[in-house]
Amino acid sequence: MGRKVNKTAIITGITGQDGSYLAELLIKKKYKVYGLIRANKDKNRFWRIDAVKNKIKLLNTDINNYDKISKIIKDIKPDEFYHLAAQSFINYNFEDEFFKLNPNINGTHYILSALKDYSPKTKFYFAASSEIFGNTTSNSQNENTPFNPRSAYGISKVTGFLLTKNYREAYGLFSCSGILFNHESSRRSGSFVTKKIIKGLIDIKKGNIKHLRLGNLNAKRDWGHAKDYVIAMWKMLQQKQAGDFVIGTGKLHSVKDFLQIASEKLDLDYKKYIIIDKKYWRKNDKFLLKANPSKAHKKLKWKPKIKFRELINDMIKSELELSK
Repeated sequence: MGRKVNKTAIITGITGQDGSYLAELLIKKKYKVYGLIRANKDKNRFWRIDAVKNKIKLLNTDINNYDKISKIIKDIKPDEFYHLAAQSFINYNFEDEFFKLNPNINGTHYILSALKDYSPKTKFYFAASSEIFGNTTSNSQNENTPFNPRSAYGISKVTGFLLTKNYREAYGLFSCSGILFNHESSRRSGSFVTKKIIKGLIDIKKGNIKHLRLGNLNAKRDWGHAKDYVIAMWKMLQQKQAGDFVIGTGKLHSVKDFLQIASEKLDLDYKKYIIIDKKYWRKNDKFLLKANPSKAHKKLKWKPKIKFRELINDMIKSELELSK
């Protein structure tokens, strides 16, 4: 009997929320994991992968450089390639749109092109986003819902999605996209409202600040836990045939719901501390993005396990430990 060869995977965006959870999952499954990172001097960016950093091979590269990315793919010929890196802050005013569009579009194109030329058996995953649906008129969105993005980020994700589909259909690459709805965790960055609420309430509880400024409390999101969503990514690349999947909970919760649960857990009355600031209102909040993940339920046998309340409790617990 031959010795089982461990799989090899490359992850872009490995120092981010999803990349860190995915790296942990793959290491648990005995993969050899490579992480592609941009060269910069910020040592703090590795905090999410601290627990597994010694089990990952980190490679400094720029995914906007075709020669560099193709050399890595040629040398490693990974079994799986997870492309999670992107400029993710969503701005509907299109400020600095070129900065956001370039890494999201060119990087994806260069990776796919290099895989086609140097490692055509590699299975490729592209991190798409519910932002591709934008101003949708449907009550819930599945794989057939028309795209109507309203941000530079959403537009770049549509392009990445279509590039991925094109390489699958034109060249026979195993390339697929996960259309992921909002997924949170204690590893979220502070620019996201969920993290802002948790950190703000804990700061209020400790007497560090008096108020927390938020936008529309009635805005609703389909919120899940990132730990569940990386399992869906992995499952997509274990299929016999490549396909695209909507990943979400299929349930909507308002910002107010999030606030209420977090406040109760911290024994606070949030109404005393919240200031509504129109600066934080999004024009698009009247469009409800709610996943219809029935294809993922059926084909991937995937369903989220971590409930909304558990997600909030997890974020609070981690933030309290961090603030110590």
